[in-house]
Amino acid sequence: MKNIFFKKNANVRINDILDTLKLKKNTINYIIDDIKDLDKATSKDITFFHSKKYLNSVKKTKAKFVLTNKKFKNILPKRILPIEVNDVFISVAKITSIFYPDSLDDNFDENVEKIDKSKFIKLKTGQNILIGKNVKIGKNCSIGHNTIIEQNVIIGNNCKIGSNVLIKNTMVGNNTNILDGAIIGKKGFGFFPGKKKNIRYPHIGSVIIGNEVEIGSNNTIDRGSLSNTIIGDGTFIDNQVHIAHNVKIGKNCIITAQVGFAGSSSIGNKVLIGGQAGISGHLKIGDNVQIGGGSGVIKNIPSNTKVMGYPARDIRNFLRDNKIND
Repeated sequence: MKNIFFKKNANVRINDILDTLKLKKNTINYIIDDIKDLDKATSKDITFFHSKKYLNSVKKTKAKFVLTNKKFKNILPKRILPIEVNDVFISVAKITSIFYPDSLDDNFDENVEKIDKSKFIKLKTGQNILIGKNVKIGKNCSIGHNTIIEQNVIIGNNCKIGSNVLIKNTMVGNNTNILDGAIIGKKGFGFFPGKKKNIRYPHIGSVIIGNEVEIGSNNTIDRGSLSNTIIGDGTFIDNQVHIAHNVKIGKNCIITAQVGFAGSSSIGNKVLIGGQAGISGHLKIGDNVQIGGGSGVIKNIPSNTKVMGYPARDIRNFLRDNKIND
């Protein structure tokens, strides 16, 4: 799918990438279309492999070129042309900036204007609403006071957007409510420690919010880095929840106040999470999981499991160890 939020630099060649990484040039100067993660990459893209967690994905990837390190270089499929680097993430950050030169900027949209409600069907508006170019808003929507919707955002039918909301780099489904103070689509907290200074990781993904979702007050939902941050249909999220880059939350989940999701965690369908729980990054939580309030999840949780505590464990063991009756 075309990236509608960031302008892509066309005609990037493999030797441009190798020059940036200070590596030896390739004999055939292939044109590289884009940088994508392992699952989304095509034969015209470049991708990266940094952990055995993604071994199944690297075996299936269609990418011709894969950034990796010396440790993993020899386990790549033979059809792949490896590009060996010392630090995969720093290299990916540099390459992403070649394709998307403005991806490190997260400045405000200078071209927003006061909304003209006559351009939309049955739109109710508060005061001081600003809107960017190419914004699409469905019929029967409402937008509260002092809200800013930046360029290219897409909002479905029958949606209610509260006051003091900022939305950018986002697509919203039908019948979805976003309460006051939510910040959606800003860049994620992606840094890598360099020798002289921290290096920011570009974020070229978006936020995709499904149908009949509720986003609570003062939620912060970061856009994805290479992939998207996704909130599934029918999910309800309480106030003051933070959802980091690339998080995938399934359908019909209920997430209560002050829960924090670290980057690239994957949450199944019909998951219930109690207040102030924390989910570590790159974890997979199955369907129908229940996580007690204040829990710290540091490993994958299979479907149909109830857990609580830190580290989160089977709730029966937690209650027994703490002598708490059901």
